[in-house]
Amino acid sequence: MSRNDQKMSKNDEARVHRVGFLLIPGFALMSYASAVEPLRAANVLSGRTLYRWRHVAIRGSDIPASNGVRIPADATIGSAARFDSIVVCVGGNPAAFSHPPTLAYLRRATRYGIRLIGVSAGPFILAQAGLLQGYRCTIHWEHMPAFRETFPALPLSRSLFEIDRDRFTCAGGIAALDMMHAMIRIDHGARLASAVSDWFLQTEIRRGEAAQRLSPAERFGVHHPKLVDALSRMEKRIERPLAPAELARLAGLSLRQLERLFVRHLGTTIHRRYLLVRLEQARVLLRQSTMAIGEVALATGFATPMHFARCYRRQFGLAPREERVAR
Repeated sequence: MSRNDQKMSKNDEARVHRVGFLLIPGFALMSYASAVEPLRAANVLSGRTLYRWRHVAIRGSDIPASNGVRIPADATIGSAARFDSIVVCVGGNPAAFSHPPTLAYLRRATRYGIRLIGVSAGPFILAQAGLLQGYRCTIHWEHMPAFRETFPALPLSRSLFEIDRDRFTCAGGIAALDMMHAMIRIDHGARLASAVSDWFLQTEIRRGEAAQRLSPAERFGVHHPKLVDALSRMEKRIERPLAPAELARLAGLSLRQLERLFVRHLGTTIHRRYLLVRLEQARVLLRQSTMAIGEVALATGFATPMHFARCYRRQFGLAPREERVAR
């Protein structure tokens, strides 16, 4: 190899973006695949090695995903591996994660200007490490209630992904494809990013601010605008529920008219539907947070833990305490 070839090879190597996938046991395989495959595609389509990645474990030699698939670890958080970006992939109940060495590892990364990327429940771990203060962020909708209760000062959005300087956060699932499109566009331009998306049959590239969930109309199969308005308000007012009469007033209907809509389209009353919305939120908090049961009761609009426990057992067949033990 000539000196010029050697120089070119070294320059190419210097341009390679090194990515560490920090996989927390129980990570979501779909989210991981949606984040790593676009990097492989960028290499193939460009004809150059633009990205290299390694799998980082918090301990042990391989890391189990939520479905049991195991990924061999290339490094651990105690090794001296150097990265330009670290992607934190987490699933399950991130509020129960407690591993100070991992948080310290992520804090150290910020001293070297490493880009930090949280996928699915990954933003929860970044927040635990104190690395999202002053940054816009998002997280999978299932983890939002627990995230808001645990980190009330952080500016959480309901978007698919957020890019704020050197912090990338993503709701997970296939939304990671959209975020990686944005990352490749930042690193290597729109043409390559579009080619990668086209390769994955991604005919619509969603912007970060796109909604994570289907609208109430699509989720519940109802299309009456007044009913959709009331359902949307219910989901937004959990801690301090609106009275049925107030819901009707805001929807521009009488209470009797709104009750008829609920019975006709949903087969239930306003009160029962609203109670179910609050109890489903409570179940998420019990499963995805370490909040005390009394705190969960208050966060979902119940005046007393006793009333909350009674309603919860009636709906789900077990007490809140039993729910937490069974998770």
